[in-house]
Amino acid sequence: MISIKDIEKAYSLLKPVVHKTPLLSSRTFNQLNGNEVYFKAENFQRIGAFKFRGAYNKVSSLTEEERKRGVVAHSSGNHAQGVALAAKLFGIKAVIVMPHDSVKSKVEATKEYGAEVIFCGTSTDDRERVTNELIQKFGYTLLHPYNDEKLIAGQGTAAYEAIQELKELDYLFVPVGGGGLISGCAIAAKSLCPTVKVIGVETEGANDCYRTFRQKKIVKIEKATTIADGMRTLSI
Repeated sequence: MISIKDIEKAYSLLKPVVHKTPLLSSRTFNQLNGNEVYFKAENFQRIGAFKFRGAYNKVSSLTEEERKRGVVAHSSGNHAQGVALAAKLFGIKAVIVMPHDSVKSKVEATKEYGAEVIFCGTSTDDRERVTNELIQKFGYTLLHPYNDEKLIAGQGTAAYEAIQELKELDYLFVPVGGGGLISGCAIAAKSLCPTVKVIGVETEGANDCYRTFRQKKIVKIEKATTIADGMRTLSI
């Protein structure tokens, strides 16, 4: 079970290597909606996304034996880059399984960080099958894109960092793909601001979390239809 102490520990570890991303606000936008809104600009984070936070925190926890064997991850882009950069900083091998239709710039960036890229089909089942085959053959350690406590604690540092600056929040809106970011951010936010309301945001074409929440069981959708490639998960 993840606690605020795990997120605080992750934040101490990450501070020397991550960018402290800005909180941006727009007077015009605030006037239009009648609220004081801040955007946590993780697009200015290393690799251009929050995913580096969780990947680095996870890689830092690996044993010497696990580091010698190397790591593997499956991702359409942001987690791929996060793992690739984290592995590079720790000097370990990283293999990334990516759908063959992944955004070209994300594929190239992953390679530039030093990872080996192996392409697969476009479904989640394809990614997991190829990844599991590599684990069985080479003994790599899996760095799951969202279902991992170390990774979740790392992602939660985004909210932790924001609240350290803002002090108080009424609402926290978090995009939901696999659920790693909102899990970590909810723990951080509720621990530091107990009255805050945490709201997950999905696209209509990839609303597996919304359906899961409503039906109170894990729902897997057949297809995720959205231009937001980082949110094309079939289930949390």
